[in-house]
Amino acid sequence: MSVSQSEYLELAMELTEHNRRYYVEAAPIISDYEYDRLLEKLRKIEQSHPNWVVDWSPAQRVGHQPLSSFPKVVRDEPMLSLDNTYDEAELKAFHDRVLRGLDIDPADPQAASQLTYVVEPKIDGFGIELTFESGVLALAATRGDGTTGEDVTANLRTVRGVPLRLRQEVDVVVRGEVYMTRADFAKLNQARAAAGEETFKNPRNTAAGSIKLLDPRQVAERPMHVTLYEVVDGERFARGHFEVLAWMREVGLPTSAHNSEAHTWDDLHQQVQDWFERRQLLPFEADGLVIKVNSFEQRAILGATSKFPRWAIAYKFPAERVTTVVVDLEINVGRTGAVTPVAILEPVDISGTTVKRASLHNWDQVQRLGLGRGDRVLLEKAGEIIPQVLEVVKRASDQAFEAPTECPSCHTTLTREEGKVVLTCPNALSCPEQLLASLEFFAGRGQMNIDGLGTKICQALLDAGLVHNVADLFILTKKQLLALDRFAEMSAQNLLVAIAAARDNATFSRLLAALGVPLVGGVAARAIAQRYRSMNELLALIDSTRPDQGFVEALTEIDGIGNVMARSLEKFLRDPNTRTVLALLVERGVNPVEPVAPSGQGHLNGNTFVITGTLSRPRSEIKKSIEAAGGKVVTSVSKKTDYLVAGEKTGKSKLTAAEKHGVEVLDEAALDGLLAQAE
Repeated sequence: MSVSQSEYLELAMELTEHNRRYYVEAAPIISDYEYDRLLEKLRKIEQSHPNWVVDWSPAQRVGHQPLSSFPKVVRDEPMLSLDNTYDEAELKAFHDRVLRGLDIDPADPQAASQLTYVVEPKIDGFGIELTFESGVLALAATRGDGTTGEDVTANLRTVRGVPLRLRQEVDVVVRGEVYMTRADFAKLNQARAAAGEETFKNPRNTAAGSIKLLDPRQVAERPMHVTLYEVVDGERFARGHFEVLAWMREVGLPTSAHNSEAHTWDDLHQQVQDWFERRQLLPFEADGLVIKVNSFEQRAILGATSKFPRWAIAYKFPAERVTTVVVDLEINVGRTGAVTPVAILEPVDISGTTVKRASLHNWDQVQRLGLGRGDRVLLEKAGEIIPQVLEVVKRASDQAFEAPTECPSCHTTLTREEGKVVLTCPNALSCPEQLLASLEFFAGRGQMNIDGLGTKICQALLDAGLVHNVADLFILTKKQLLALDRFAEMSAQNLLVAIAAARDNATFSRLLAALGVPLVGGVAARAIAQRYRSMNELLALIDSTRPDQGFVEALTEIDGIGNVMARSLEKFLRDPNTRTVLALLVERGVNPVEPVAPSGQGHLNGNTFVITGTLSRPRSEIKKSIEAAGGKVVTSVSKKTDYLVAGEKTGKSKLTAAEKHGVEVLDEAALDGLLAQAE
């Protein structure tokens, strides 16, 4: 085949444009047959001229080498979750909070022109973030814990709707969902059933599992789609989110065709009502609506908590309900000692999954329901995720389940704090079920990340009496492991290597999260660790204060840490049993320090920065410079922000927020001068 390199590039760009028309505009101008012929021509050219091949070629979607693992990706702008609401009263409360936050009087005749929402179907898919450099796909990462995800670029390249090259040579980071349509999911299951393979349970889990396959060729066989819904730092491209969605489509990024605007509460309320019926017409599963404030300027004013943006909310559709029979009641002992009842059910299908168990939350609920063996109950998935029993619709007998008085795991007498409904086993250090749950949690990927330490291994260690608390993991020997049924030479060595790596690579924030303090998750642990860089510093604070005096006040000065969370951490750290385990961890080499400027040494210690706009250096590099000087970089301007570093093309929203809160605005030269003061 005689073609020039420029003709090859033209053909690659032509096919890229056809992909855009098909996946973004849903308006193809050639048939599938014609497209396939052009694609085959492109493949033949690339086979003849491998030195011409460009990464963004539509013929280069599928890699040929299986991956061994997914590298970690740490993002500067966290992917925050959305707060959920399940009824119109809660949605109205959200609307009222937005009005108050923006100082908009709902009685003002001009109020309708001061606030606009964007309403989007909430696709029940798998969250993803795509990074384009000069218009070419450079990175695809999973959501993970919001801050740290996994690099799944090779797999996302196989998803046909993901553009490998944009129509503009732009640097941009976008977020969205990977999913399967109902029709594609049904066809996939039909093919698996015909081949004698186990069918999948639901589209969402299938899409998520597909993206985590190690062989991109297998991923390419799964019929997946992508819809993108957000541009990180979207204010660079427009004043509002709805305009940014239009820009995304213009450059070739697939967005939902069902997005709309709402200007008043009545308008928003009506759209929510309309979607109750419309959602059944969508080709994919949608479990609700995402409602966002349109204006980036107003978003900056509203800000965010440590977990949720205050300018957006997810309205969840009413859950599907079915009836089934209670077979028995199981008693679970959780990591924190909470003893909770779980209904064992006759299997029933609900929202695409088979449900055999349902949480009853606490024993007061069992008593209210009068629940007994053989009762037929009404069941729903709360938020389309957690099965729960709503009511008994037909009783089998008058014999209801009774609350236990002893822990089913260690037979310790259960307690209940005054004013609370939860029964608790107080035997935290010796209760087998609590120990098992604590070990599993401690070793989890989002905590100490001890690869290979799953439920069965933890149980084997406990049964053999080798581990009595999490600190005992760090004194295990190969000889001890080889004496257990589950271990051979290689598996024992691998576990010891993983434990050593967890100790050597730990940060204080990961350790704090791993300890399982009630209410203190990964986000809060990182915030605390930025202020108190080690357990020694945190314990010094609590030892220098009296109970309920000083510690809580100090902790609540940190963004995202409230009174209840601070009191929970105080109770945990003042417990003598906790102090024993912490001392053992230190003795066994687990006493990590958070990797930021030491408190009091960096000349910018205690100062908080926000970086925005286009700068001469990458933001990540500027962020490291600030942190090296002791400063902290956050993503939104608030009253606790000290400096806004504003480059070129800075959006008005952050500047307005800075003016409102009295935050000093620095250009890059002024920042360099501030950083140079320590030199």
